[in-house]
This record gives sequence, C-alpha cells and structure tokens, in this order.
Amino acid sequence: MAAQRNVLIIVQNLPVPFDRRVWQEATSLRSHGFGVAVICPKKGKCTASYERLEDVDIYRYPLVYEANKGVLGYFVEFVYCWVASLWLALKAYVHRPFHAIHACNPPDTFFALALLFRPLGVKFVFDHHDLCPEMFVAKGHNRTGILYRGLLMLERMTLSSAHAVIAVNESHRAIALQRGGISDAAVTVVRSGPRSKWADIHSPCPELKRGRQHMVMYLGEMCEQDGVSHLLRAIQSYRTIAPDDTLFAFCGGGPDQPRMKAMAEEMGLGPVVHFTGRIPDEHLWDYLSTADLCVDPDPFTEWSNLSTMNKIIEYMAFGRPIVAFDLLEHRRSAESAAVYVQGNDDAALGHAIRELLLDGDRRQVMSEFGRARFREVLAWENSEQQLIATYRHLLDGGLSKSFVSRSAQKSVTTDNSGA
Repeated sequence: MAAQRNVLIIVQNLPVPFDRRVWQEATSLRSHGFGVAVICPKKGKCTASYERLEDVDIYRYPLVYEANKGVLGYFVEFVYCWVASLWLALKAYVHRPFHAIHACNPPDTFFALALLFRPLGVKFVFDHHDLCPEMFVAKGHNRTGILYRGLLMLERMTLSSAHAVIAVNESHRAIALQRGGISDAAVTVVRSGPRSKWADIHSPCPELKRGRQHMVMYLGEMCEQDGVSHLLRAIQSYRTIAPDDTLFAFCGGGPDQPRMKAMAEEMGLGPVVHFTGRIPDEHLWDYLSTADLCVDPDPFTEWSNLSTMNKIIEYMAFGRPIVAFDLLEHRRSAESAAVYVQGNDDAALGHAIRELLLDGDRRQVMSEFGRARFREVLAWENSEQQLIATYRHLLDGGLSKSFVSRSAQKSVTTDNSGA
C-alpha cells in the first residue's frame, strides 16, 4: 500500500483484548500494514481508558450500566454506549484519521455513528456477530410485536448502509443477502476461531478433576439464551444412570452465571459441579487439555440454529470430543467431531455424555478428526486471509456495492419480516 490506511473497530459487548475475535481482527489488520484503533467498554481486568497493545490503540469507556433483562434496561445501555463510542471515535479521529469504521454487533445501531463520518470519506464495514431479531425471540420475547420489527428495521438499515459486510458463517451470509438485500460481492465469510497454535498445546492437569475419574467441560459466557440450565438438568439425569465419578467444570462468566450457580445448588449438584468464572487463557488451556469431553448445551432456537458458537471451534482445537444439541451450524462446524442430541432433550443429553465417556475408542477418533479439521479449516489463519482481502479491496481497490433496487429490497425485507 502506498500510504497507511487506518481502521477504527467498535465493539460493545466485550472489551479487547478479552474479545478474541475482535482482537485477532485488530492484530491481523495491523500486521498487514493497516493502522488500527479499537473502542470498547471497560470490563474485568481491561480498565485503562487508553492503552497501546501490539501497536493497536485501545480506547475504553466505563460501563456504568450493563443490562441483563428488560427492554428499558437494554435501551439505556445501548444509548449510553453509543454516545460514549461516538465521543471516543472523535478522539480517535483527531489522533489518527481513519478510513473505515468496522462495527461489531450487537446492537445494530452503530451504522448511524458511521453515517456521521461518511462525509469525511470513511467507509463502513459491518461485522455481523449476532442475529439480533432471532436473539430477541430466543430470550422469550414475541416475534410479532413492534420491538421485533424494530430490530429487523435496524438490521436492514445496518446492512444496507455498509460498504462491506463480514459474516461469521454461511447462515449469517444468507441473512445479509435476503434481509439486507445487498449484493453477493459485498459479503465475506470470516469465521471465528483461535489461532492454529492452540492445536499444539497439551497441558493436562489431572488435579483439575478433583479426585474424579472423568471431567466434562462447558466453556463460554453464561447468558439467558446459552442453555446452561439445560446442561444442569442433563447433569441431574446423568447422576441417575452413572456413579459419582464425574466432575462438570463450567469455565466462563456472564450475567447469568450467579443464577446458574444458585440453580445448581438448589438441584443438589454442588458436589459435582465447579464454576471457575473467567480465567486466563493459560488456565483455560489446562482445562481444555484435561477434559474428557466438552458440551455445548445451546438449545434449538432460530437464533442458535443459525449461529456459530466459538466454544465448538475451541473444543476442536484441543481435540475434545463434543456433545451438543443438533443445530445446523454445529454440524457445519464440527461435523463428526460431535455427537448430536435431538429435540432439546435434557435427559438424552445426559445419556449421550455418559455413553461417550465410556467409549474411549470413539472419543479418540473424534478427537483426531476435530483437531485436523480445526487446523485445515477453522483456525484463525484461514479466516484472516478473507479479512485482509476484503479490506485491501475496500480501501485500495474501491470495492463496489451493488444493492438490489429499492423496490426489490422492500419486497425482500417485507417477505422475511415475519420469518
């Protein structure tokens, strides 16, 4: 590139470098010659208002309010974070003018911030992490009401205003084409996944099993839609068919974690479950190296069926056999590295865990397949190539965006508004 092109990344739900996908995007862009700044909230150990890590500028704002439930609570959080992000975007632009805003959802509101910078020639890249309308329904809300339709409208406005869309999987790509009405050339699939070196880590710590023969692991944030309650009920069923020889480790935090810990105690599962909270990668790798198998209990919903769960790919990086409910994107990611349980059946999930624990030969085959598929397809280095190609085309090659006609777009979005 003749001159350095600068990118501002905005993410709301997690800070960097804790958000692995966003941090890998930032460092990959930087290593390929782009200037990079990131705006995110303060959270956990990420408390500095400004710092420069790996040649990336990080601007953080205090998260004075974080909603867990309630439409009003989310509205307040989103408005506050939007205003805070705008203020820091102005500071970042003064410090080093950027040529693209790369906004990660949720929420689907940062398109409006990007529009403010468009007169300055700033392009807008939408990193489509979550299907917000489907997530809204997965949390128990009505899909026929005004709020659901409002989320669809925000999604359409975000997609239609983007110069380029980065989708995390083929399902999200299809949504961008159908509901956003944008051209095929404007959407690139950039999957999430850790770097390939994860597959070379082997650090088992038998003491993590706390004296038990087996350890089953759950990894990830614990939110209302993530199915942790399904896993707890599966463990309850598991204990009726198996001796007391298995520890279930829950690695991760999240707004629903306190409720899940309380639920485990109420169900009498205290002796066989262990909640670690958020832990550093080095400790996480010990758990992943030690677990006999891992579980993704996300139940079937329209949101989960179309979403790629990072935990699935992280399990595969360590060659951990997986038990999960039968979801479209689970199968696309894991293929035969997982055992799939039909119908959100918690008892069946518990039985499948036990059967796989007792079948060492099958676990070995699944382990080898999962690790190989991770290296060849799912490791970040494979996705990185797509990310860099998109940005080089956008900022140096003038990526053109061909939308369908407004009348056709209206037809497409109307037909899908109640889907």
